[in-house]
Amino acid sequence: MDAIREVSVPFELFKSNVCHIVKERGDLRFIIETLKSDGIRMYYDQGKYAQAFYLLAMVDYLSRVNDLPLNSAYDDIRKEKLAVPVYPKSLYAMAKILKDDSILTDSLNKAIPEFRNFNIVENDVRNVT
Repeated sequence: MDAIREVSVPFELFKSNVCHIVKERGDLRFIIETLKSDGIRMYYDQGKYAQAFYLLAMVDYLSRVNDLPLNSAYDDIRKEKLAVPVYPKSLYAMAKILKDDSILTDSLNKAIPEFRNFNIVENDVRNVT
């Protein structure tokens, strides 16, 4: 997780980095390292809410798919979310080009629930190359 914590990067790149780390290290190691590093709280305390919420959503999602309990240390953060949904830039561009906002609405409705809870549209964290 140090690779994520050391450098401030655009959110799209941050998300990609997190997904690559999950792929490289595996679900359980990612969860353990993320919780040990307390990166979620660090980002939250710095006001980098999108990053904090994304990490927490990833930990919660991976915990669910691996039948693990949620870490209660972040229950206070789970009560919050971004004021407006954050979509992948490619999806937002497609909606603008096609002049069809239903693309965004549909994508939000189909997002992974743990990410949608924070107003982050994420549909596939496993599809990284």
